[in-house]
Amino acid sequence: MSAALLPLERPTLSVIPVGPVLGAEISGVDLREALGAEAVGAIRAALLKHKVLFFRDQDISREDHVRFGRYFGELEGHPVTTHAEGFPEILVIEAADGMKLTKELLPIARPANKWHTDVTFREKPSLAGILRARNIPPIGGDTIFADTAAIYADLPDDMKSRIITLNAEHDIIKSYGYRVSEEKREQLHRDYPPVAHPIVRRHPETGENHLFVNSVFTTRILGLERNESDALLAYLFDRVKAPEYQVRFRWSPNAIAFWDNRATQHYGVLDYWPFERIVERVTVRGTDRPSK
Repeated sequence: MSAALLPLERPTLSVIPVGPVLGAEISGVDLREALGAEAVGAIRAALLKHKVLFFRDQDISREDHVRFGRYFGELEGHPVTTHAEGFPEILVIEAADGMKLTKELLPIARPANKWHTDVTFREKPSLAGILRARNIPPIGGDTIFADTAAIYADLPDDMKSRIITLNAEHDIIKSYGYRVSEEKREQLHRDYPPVAHPIVRRHPETGENHLFVNSVFTTRILGLERNESDALLAYLFDRVKAPEYQVRFRWSPNAIAFWDNRATQHYGVLDYWPFERIVERVTVRGTDRPSK
């Protein structure tokens, strides 16, 4: 259930774009306070337009974090990532998504770090993520976001025609299988068997077409031979790396990033060793299965 709203009021928040393609910074709102319907509506509209929103200097409690997330839908946990004690809705994310960074882990974690859309292994991937900085390094640890509608729009016409009808398989084991026990892998496979999603997803609210494959969870394109599937996925995965489709967020104390998971990919830059980076996320549950 969404969080209860205060009566309508005229919001004082401002929305300032921070990138030419996506991203905006929101000010004039205190997320420690309950929000009214008009303010929530303005934030939702800004999210649909800019795809990722940034808030600064929001010294919120975990209760505030959960309340804010619930304005936008039901919240969900995660089958692998650790949650905050007493708050199953809040994921505690360290360097390697739950694995504490060490000197020994660094050469494994850095190559494993990839662009992704969250939890596409679910039949209904999450609607949004809301990430709050808890412990940030003095330098480094930025998060980069990419607009998957802009990426799709710039594909050659023959490539659009090629992929518009295709589906791809997404599997939790691709990302999490190596970091859990064999027993846990078997359980994950039972609970989250591979699912097929369209390579091109139509956004259920904006109607935009988005490229909907990612290198963390997408394993193969259905109906193609393995070598053809691998080559096509490699091409599509590579497009998200172009800076023209990105906005980069430098964290500050008590900053928050709020992204539309249906419209973006993101990448947490692992460049801050030996310092620590701990962030906490609430995840807004998806309400629809991706469709063309």
